[in-house]
Amino acid sequence: MRTDNKLKVDNKLEVKARASVRYLKLSANKARRVINQIRGRSYEQALILLEFMPYRACYAILQLISSAAANANHNLGLSKANLFISEAKVDESTLLKRFQPRAQGRGYPIHKPTCHITITMIEKN
Repeated sequence: MRTDNKLKVDNKLEVKARASVRYLKLSANKARRVINQIRGRSYEQALILLEFMPYRACYAILQLISSAAANANHNLGLSKANLFISEAKVDESTLLKRFQPRAQGRGYPIHKPTCHITITMIEKN
């Protein structure tokens, strides 16, 4: 997990905290289905949504959001109650390539997708 400190925007100092997970064994499309629901929401709203959504990606994203909030609280001194998800992106990563035995000695390729997820949080008053 990584953290970013500060970004200067229009002569105003905006503090951002970031967390990322790499090589998560999950399809990027399945992760985007969940990320699109929580982008732009507050920290508490995102936790509630992820708690009750029925997808497998929710648990990994829930841990990632908790990590980003902990980074903001510990490293930057921000309150978790004022945090909003400003940026959430999912990128495709490498494929795990495996072979499954098939009839007559042939091998059938299996591609297991992985993805990178990055979440950036800012504080709003």
